Amino acid sequence: MADSSKKRPNIVFFFTDDQRFDTIRALGNADIVTPTLDRLAADGTAFTHAHIMGGTSPAVCMPSRAMLHSGRTLFRIAGQGQTIPAEHVMLGESLQSAGYATFGTGKWHNGTESYSRSFSAGAEIFFGGMNDHWNVPACDFDPTGKYPQAKPLKARFGEMNVNLNQVFDHVCEGKHSSDLFADASVRFLREYRGRDPLFMYVSFMAPHDPRETHREYHDMYPPEGIPLPASFMPAHPFDNGELKIRDELLAGFPRGEDEIRRHVAEYYAMITHADAAIARVIEALKDTGRYENTIIVFAGDNGLAVGRHGLMGKQNLYDHSVRVPLIFSGPGVPRGARRDALCYLSDIYPTLCEMAGVDIPESVEGRSLLPAMGDERRAIHDTLAFAYRHFQRGVRDGRWKLIEYVVDGRRTTQLFDLAEDPFELNNRAGDSQCGEHLRRLRGRLVNCRQELDDPAEEFWSAFAEA
Repeated sequence: MADSSKKRPNIVFFFTDDQRFDTIRALGNADIVTPTLDRLAADGTAFTHAHIMGGTSPAVCMPSRAMLHSGRTLFRIAGQGQTIPAEHVMLGESLQSAGYATFGTGKWHNGTESYSRSFSAGAEIFFGGMNDHWNVPACDFDPTGKYPQAKPLKARFGEMNVNLNQVFDHVCEGKHSSDLFADASVRFLREYRGRDPLFMYVSFMAPHDPRETHREYHDMYPPEGIPLPASFMPAHPFDNGELKIRDELLAGFPRGEDEIRRHVAEYYAMITHADAAIARVIEALKDTGRYENTIIVFAGDNGLAVGRHGLMGKQNLYDHSVRVPLIFSGPGVPRGARRDALCYLSDIYPTLCEMAGVDIPESVEGRSLLPAMGDERRAIHDTLAFAYRHFQRGVRDGRWKLIEYVVDGRRTTQLFDLAEDPFELNNRAGDSQCGEHLRRLRGRLVNCRQELDDPAEEFWSAFAEA
């Protein structure tokens, strides 16, 4: 734990929207350009097996963000994460109580009241799930928390499965969302004159669709030069319960190779642009003399299929959708380190509290990552549990992963050896040599139901009957 008698570190948290774990060049993807994230990884510690727990809504980012800010597990947040109740003390609240000035900009998907509890300052706040990157409906910071009433926005993104009501004061026309939020962050850093340490939460809308950005970034990724993902499929092999959700309608059926290459190229362009926006904020930290005493965290709220397993969205439990990037950099963080400890995004909350010498509220269920940060042999979780709505459940350990589906009373099982099959292509559920792994993980899955208060009676009834 940090010594609270010393000056507490600033904390800057960069959070992207729909960025998959394998989209950083320094961590193994030679097809993408991410110089800023590469430097963070070189200067800090990357947790290469960070995950979300899943989602209770097709808008997976909403419960994911509620878990991040509350440090709680999926079925112990309020509803689907539309808001965060007062008894769930948020990260921003904890840091404010310890004397931090807290600033937020960008996407906030958990209600205006919880935003007001989290931050003492802010700018260009987007309340909602997704929107046009070039015309962001944004709010000015209101210290009273009295943001405008929700206004219905007309969808231009196809069939929506999330509420399009948005709260906004103004529309930022003609400036890309990544530039908008980076500009707000830089401006705050240059204008802040207080002596309290800073917690800055910079939450990008990128690389969420619609994936439109500056031409210079699109030009970096000619679609014809983009390799297809190893797990590309024209169609998903069975009904997983969400094959016609909005995200899945972004590409045709069956999936065409050229179309998927174009989607991946646009996805990478958005990430490279966000990387450049992050660089400008880090440069402002250096220019204002704060960089050396600043912990920087980079993470994504969930992954995205973009053609893998015949899917486009994040409404599934494959690694491409539940596994996310996570990097820590700054004072006390080992440089150039990689940690494969299994962890959740909700573990970031207690980690930052411990690094800053701040008490961890009793409502937080996450576990600090500091033991694994200091010792690559230390585990944080022996297994991780996953869930998507009422018809997908999963669990994994250090090597094996089980996904169970119950859709319209029909059960499907997948078992993957992640060490031999990292792209989750070879289902070993019917392999007699893997029976022990199947039984063990099924037993763990049943235990997770009790431990996590999983309410999906329909799923568990069908699971028990099979």
